[in-house]
Amino acid sequence: MKPTAETPPLDVNRAIVVRPCAGAEARAAESQARLAEAVGLAQALGLDIVSAEPASLRQINPRTYFGVGRVERLKDQASSLGTGLIVVDATLSPVQQRNLEQDIGAKVIDRTGLILEIFGLRARTKEGKLQVELARQAYERSRLVRTWTHLERQRGGLGKTGGPGETQIELDRRIIADRIVRLKRDLEDVRRTRGLARRARARARLPAVVLVGYTNAGKSTLFNRLTQAGVLAQDLLFATLDPTARQVRLPSGRALIVSDTVGFISDLPTELVVAFRATLEAVTEADLLLHVRDIASPDTDQQRADVLNVLEQLAKDAGGKSPPVIEIWNKIDLLEPATREARLRRAQALEPGALAPVAISAQNGEGIETLLAAVGRAAFAATRIVTLTLDPADGKTRARIAAAGRILEESADDAGVLTITAEVLIEDAARLAPLAPLTDEPKAAAE
Repeated sequence: MKPTAETPPLDVNRAIVVRPCAGAEARAAESQARLAEAVGLAQALGLDIVSAEPASLRQINPRTYFGVGRVERLKDQASSLGTGLIVVDATLSPVQQRNLEQDIGAKVIDRTGLILEIFGLRARTKEGKLQVELARQAYERSRLVRTWTHLERQRGGLGKTGGPGETQIELDRRIIADRIVRLKRDLEDVRRTRGLARRARARARLPAVVLVGYTNAGKSTLFNRLTQAGVLAQDLLFATLDPTARQVRLPSGRALIVSDTVGFISDLPTELVVAFRATLEAVTEADLLLHVRDIASPDTDQQRADVLNVLEQLAKDAGGKSPPVIEIWNKIDLLEPATREARLRRAQALEPGALAPVAISAQNGEGIETLLAAVGRAAFAATRIVTLTLDPADGKTRARIAAAGRILEESADDAGVLTITAEVLIEDAARLAPLAPLTDEPKAAAE
C-alpha cells in the first residue's frame, strides 16, 4: 500500500494491541486487566500504543485466528492510524501470523514473540543472553522468521552446507537446529556452575531463600530493601531478568542467601520455561520461597493463581519437589484503610499448617521486621542453636559439630575449656542435647 496525503506511512513503532476474548472468559474486569497487561508489555518494548481494545471471539479461525470482519477492521485501523505493528495478546500459529500480515499489510507479533522481544532487550549477563537466544531460536524454528542476518542463502555444497538441490527452508532449519544444540551445551555448563555454587552454600549451611512472583509485583524493590543490592527496580513489566543473589543477615545473627528471579506471567511461553531451566532450578532447590504479591492490584488473585501454576509446573519437572512458601502481600501502603483491614483479616483464614502471609511495603519499609522474623522461623525450622562446653582434649566432639553444622561462636578460657555456639539440624541437636541445653538464638553473629 502506497501512502497518500490522507494515509500516513506505516510506522512499526506505532502499535495496535488486540486482546482476544472468548465468550466464556470475558468477565469485564478480568478482560480489561488482561488488556492493560498486554499494553504494559508492549510499552515495555518502547512501542507507541495508538489503540487497544478487546476482541470478541466466538471461535478461532484456523487461517487468521480472527474472523473476516475483525481482520478488515484491523486493516482499516492500521491504514488510517499509520500503524505498522499489530500486537495480538494470544498465541498464533505460524500460518495465522503470516496470513494476518498479508491481509492487514502490517507486521503482526503474538504474545510469545512480544515477551521474547522484551527478554532480549533486558538480558544483560552472558547467561541471560544465552537463555533468551535459546528461547528465541525454539520459537523461530516453527516460523523460520529470518530475524538473524546470518541466515543467508547457501549457494553450494562444501561439507556442512547443502548442495544446490537443498531448499532454503531446509538450510534455515538446519542452521537453527545446530545453534540450538550449541546453546544447550553452553547452558549446561551454566547449570553445572550453578549446581556447584548451590552445593557450596549447602556446605556453609546457608539456607537459600528465593523471591518469586508475578512480574512487577515488587520483587526487586524488596530484594534491594533486604540486601541494599541496587538491582534495577522500576514500575515496568520484566524490569529484572538476570537473577541476583546476596547474603542477608537476620536480626538474630543468622545468615541466609536471598535470590531475586525473573517475574512470572500468565501464559508464560513454554520456550522460556525450557530455556531458563538453569535459572528456574533455583526455585525448586530453594529452602524457602517468598511469593511476592501486588496485593493492591485488582487482579491480585488471578496473578496468584498464575504464579502457582508455574510453580506447580516447575515442581513437576523437578520430580515433585516443592519448597515451603510464604506469601508476601506487598504494596499494602497503596490500599484504602478499609480494604487494608479486610485483606489483613483474610490472612487469618488459612489452611491448617500453612505459613501466614506477611503484609509489607517494600517501598517504605513497613512490615520488613515482621517479614525477617517470619523468614528466620521458616528458613531455620529444621535447625537448632546449641551451646556446648567441651574439655580441651575433646577434639572429636568439636570436629563432629563442625561437620554436622555451623559454628557461630567459639571461645576458650584460661584452662582451655571450649565454649561453642553452633547451628545444627534438629536430629543432630537431639544427639548433642545431653552435652548442653538448647538455646533460642546465637550469642553473636559469626561469618
